Amino acid sequence: MDQAPGSPQEPQGAASLPTCYRHPDRETGVRCTRCERPICPECMISASVGFQCPECVRNGSGTGHAPDAAQPRTLAGGTVAADPRLITKILVGLNLAVFLVQLSVGDRFTDSFDLIGRAYVPILGSVEGVAEGQWYRMVTAMFLHGSYIHIAFNMLSLWWIGGPLEAALGRARYIALYAVSGLAGSALTYLIAEPNQPSLGASGAIFGLFGATAILMRRLNYDMRPVIALLVINLIFTFGWSNIAWEAHIGGLVGGVVIGYAMVHAPRERRALIQYGVCALVLIAVVVMTLVRTGQLT
Repeated sequence: MDQAPGSPQEPQGAASLPTCYRHPDRETGVRCTRCERPICPECMISASVGFQCPECVRNGSGTGHAPDAAQPRTLAGGTVAADPRLITKILVGLNLAVFLVQLSVGDRFTDSFDLIGRAYVPILGSVEGVAEGQWYRMVTAMFLHGSYIHIAFNMLSLWWIGGPLEAALGRARYIALYAVSGLAGSALTYLIAEPNQPSLGASGAIFGLFGATAILMRRLNYDMRPVIALLVINLIFTFGWSNIAWEAHIGGLVGGVVIGYAMVHAPRERRALIQYGVCALVLIAVVVMTLVRTGQLT
């Protein structure tokens, strides 16, 4: 029997599918296993059983999901930030601010916080150094610079290398890499350099970023030639010019390579444990070198 014009296409009273609670224009037959609200394919997030909606996942109310389960992650497992260069900007600003203090206060400020093993400092009128219990110098020296060229070169390198690396690792891992690499450079300088040789600059930490960047580019199968060329140029300056603490550069580079490898190659299931565990091992090496040298100088 032919259907009369204007008659319904389906029997009256037939039930229609519910619509997604986040997209009312989309019909769906799937519901969140936690709150039972209808969800479309775009809103479905896999759970241990069935699917869950984004709100239940974010609130941590699902089965087996952490509250940040729906958040995107970097290659190294870090959280993707709205400003991926924030820490790099802060580091550049901090170094510039400290340099302005150096210019304002003068050598007394610099000699109070640079890295020196153990020596009499005339401007301070006393024996100073890490061996005298001033271990903070291994950190503060990382933010001091000796000239306009010194800080300009370091900050340009930090901005060029640090920004992309921060975006790839995430903030927490980037801070760990920068800090531990810088300390590795300070420790090797303290261990090998003459005790009365002052050292300062962010170069140790920046060489650590160079090393980690090389590991990252290798992991992503990128062209290694630009970063290798830049690293070679820096090493030529390191060993070709006088008054450069090559120990800080080499110590930071080795620390950056070791930590960078752990950051980008750690297996997903125990990634954070391996990444921060390797950082801890490098810190232990820093402590050992510091204690050995302190024993030699006291």
